[in-house]
Amino acid sequence: MSSSPSSPASPDVSATERLALDVPVTIDTAEQLGLLPDEFNAIQRILGRIPNFNELSIFSVMWSEHCSYKNSIRWLKTLPREGRRLLVEAGEENAGLVDIGDGLACAFKIESHNHPSAIEPYQGAATGVGGIHRDIFTMGARPVAALNSLRFGAANNQRTRHLLRGVVKGIGDYGNCFGVPTVAGELYFEPCYQTNPLVNAMSVGIVAEGGTCSAIAEGDGNPVYIVGSRTGKDGIHGATFASGDITEDSADDLPAVQVGDPFQEKLLLEASLEAIATGALVGMQDMGAAGITCSTAEMSAKGEAGMDVHLDRVPTRQQGMKPWEILLSESQERMLVVVHKGREAEIEAVFEKWDLQCSRIGTVNESGRLRYYMDGTLVADVPAESLVLGGGAPVYERETKEPAYLADVAAFDVRNLAQPSDMLKAAKALAGHPNLCSRHWVYEQYDSMVGVDNATTNAPSDAAVVRLKGSNKALAVTVDCNARYVHADPYTGAAIAVAEAARNIACTGGEGVAITNCLNFGNPYNPEVYWQFVQAIRGMGDACRRLGTPVTGGNVSFYNQSSDDGPVFPTPTIGMLGIIEDLAHRCTLDFKAEGDHLVLLGKASDDLGSSIYLTAYRNVHLSPAPEFNLDAEVRMHHMLRKLIRAGWVQSAHDVSEGGVFMACLESAMPRGFGFSLQCPSGMRKDGFLFGEAQGRAVLSVTDGNLAALQEAAEEAGVPTLVLGRVEAGRLDVDGQDYGPIGEWKTLHRKALGQFMDGKQES
Repeated sequence: MSSSPSSPASPDVSATERLALDVPVTIDTAEQLGLLPDEFNAIQRILGRIPNFNELSIFSVMWSEHCSYKNSIRWLKTLPREGRRLLVEAGEENAGLVDIGDGLACAFKIESHNHPSAIEPYQGAATGVGGIHRDIFTMGARPVAALNSLRFGAANNQRTRHLLRGVVKGIGDYGNCFGVPTVAGELYFEPCYQTNPLVNAMSVGIVAEGGTCSAIAEGDGNPVYIVGSRTGKDGIHGATFASGDITEDSADDLPAVQVGDPFQEKLLLEASLEAIATGALVGMQDMGAAGITCSTAEMSAKGEAGMDVHLDRVPTRQQGMKPWEILLSESQERMLVVVHKGREAEIEAVFEKWDLQCSRIGTVNESGRLRYYMDGTLVADVPAESLVLGGGAPVYERETKEPAYLADVAAFDVRNLAQPSDMLKAAKALAGHPNLCSRHWVYEQYDSMVGVDNATTNAPSDAAVVRLKGSNKALAVTVDCNARYVHADPYTGAAIAVAEAARNIACTGGEGVAITNCLNFGNPYNPEVYWQFVQAIRGMGDACRRLGTPVTGGNVSFYNQSSDDGPVFPTPTIGMLGIIEDLAHRCTLDFKAEGDHLVLLGKASDDLGSSIYLTAYRNVHLSPAPEFNLDAEVRMHHMLRKLIRAGWVQSAHDVSEGGVFMACLESAMPRGFGFSLQCPSGMRKDGFLFGEAQGRAVLSVTDGNLAALQEAAEEAGVPTLVLGRVEAGRLDVDGQDYGPIGEWKTLHRKALGQFMDGKQES
């Protein structure tokens, strides 16, 4: 552990004020709250005395993994965090902020709500959506798009169906009521997520230059307000709950799951943006994990200030709430606001207009200490800096050990695997597989059209495209991670996650400019898990540097494991922001006309590593990550954007899960086209059709543009291969009739609903 800075003992207070501080706790109490013995000793050194229960509760949540990143910050600091478009450094504010030109900036972030969703899927997912939107609009940005990344256990499992139904309904209900479209996402099923699903939510917002608000407290005597919902007992110790493994007893922690109200959040959004516009605010922060404790501590530490906070002035939903309950409650739809002294009436009038609670609970002081009072009695007194990441919070570097299973990964030899005699049967199995079939069952429950800025509802593309009002420019946003690749090779798999996100944006004609990440891993005290984490950070960092996409911030979620399933696959989900400079050069994935040539941009390959074909159809669960070359990937992205801007590309779709065959099928189905494919000689047919080698996209190209496209790609050192043509309505592979596109579309579209109805085996 890093040495914690010593702080002077508490200032002199009256005998009455001391009463609540004179109830010491023991090391056993600290351990029950999740603190290590060394951490308890460090707290005593910081305070110059034994803490009371309120203070120990404060340290327990602020020094939890969820709030302090104590086991991850050492490695997070190695990620690239600078770029010409970045307006704030990673971690400096509630979300990343990127200059998108035309006097506008984009705030975006992704976070997890895994543990709450495992216990109460509806509220766990709903409050995850609400929390990430608040991170965006507390900065002054209006949310314009939501995305999500979801992972569950086996698709034919009853508990999986229960969790998925609850999560999707929670996301849909909250987002639909709040009025922000869900524009994109991903969904995977793997046995390792059976007990511990992953629910990652991303929000994207737009703010005018100069219209942002910082999460800071400064100015001696400036008033401090709590605004929004009343404080209840929901969510207490939620940060601690998220910093431990899921067990058979986790259901007992149900009170740690918050309850959301999207209608209240909508009012809070409008009131917050109006309050920021007055210029009367010093700072504002959402009350997320650790509630009042976290917002008062982080805002004070950032401003090198302190606060005097009167907990009895906090509006509550239940009578008789104890100080530590008020401090730690994670009730939703609440903000902490610091106002310029003398301008209180302006802010109070704004929140009264929107019929929201607005209660003055304290003042900023210059002592650097957080002093919490209850009915005039001092109940906790701690230095703000000692609580926060980058201040006195502990920093660890855990033991690493290469996982033993990687020996079996390396031992895989595709030459020992015979090709199937019936390739059509394999293709149909993939088209109806829960990890490849249509997500229609999910997204039909989301409102994707509210705000009418989503340009991908009726024009599908690899990344979601969000129009910017009054501009020809658009945002391209995506979430990506193939955790099976990361499990096979954490360094390469994490680099692929970044590269695939950038490739999806390139397929729309855009350029990725920055990422946010949600790093989902098992218990960091497990050396094999921590090795996966370190290697994934290295791979992510190298890919971001090469692709020019710095990390603006994000979330680390450890302890995603259970005694039954072990740790989940390492899942570093990447949320990437891209920019399409001119919508006239936007590209979609759907085939446009019969007779167009199908061209593979990138190296032809028959590599089968970690493909769904291997795992789901051939029952091979350990194999290397797919073929990947970062330099070739970058060249392909540059060429793809150049070809799209030249007007030579009718459609573009990246080759990912399911390989070339699935890429063609997904491009054919939107308009009911078919296609013909010719597999090259000298390659495994199953590998060419279903292999998932990276750095490739399938393009459709007119006769008149084919030669120019091939010549330009050749000059840039990017391989091309003519695969076949767009056909009227049937599929043909190497001269074999694969049937009408309508049958494939029905299979692909209905499969997930059939799994959810228990009518299909995975």
